[in-house]
Amino acid sequence: MSDQTIFAHVIETGENAFAVDINVSGHLIKGDEPLDAGGGNLGPAPFDLLTAALGECTAMTVRWYASQHQWPLDKVEVKLTHHKEGAQDIFKKEVILHGADLTDEQRTRLVAIAAKCPVHKTITSSPIIETTAG
Repeated sequence: MSDQTIFAHVIETGENAFAVDINVSGHLIKGDEPLDAGGGNLGPAPFDLLTAALGECTAMTVRWYASQHQWPLDKVEVKLTHHKEGAQDIFKKEVILHGADLTDEQRTRLVAIAAKCPVHKTITSSPIIETTAG
């Protein structure tokens, strides 16, 4: 969780109408749309990646907080869904905390912390997106 600038490069592969290669911070990922949207389902779709990013950040934030407080969190799981209702995006996330020795108060606090991950904050704020021609 740093304030560094993230570099991502996305380029069409030509494998189908939507397939792309994604290079983000040195990691290579294939992206695509599902078959029913005209893609080849060769990789996650954009909202799949956004949903996964929210889950990843949530798990990492909960783990970080528990570690800072030396709480007995054995493992954290985050299950997410995303769908649209009209123009409204709906994300639902279930935070599953594994740790038999966690108190009810610790569990309550960790679930509250889950809403404070940086990706959650970005999605729920009004980020500035600047688009230029290259």
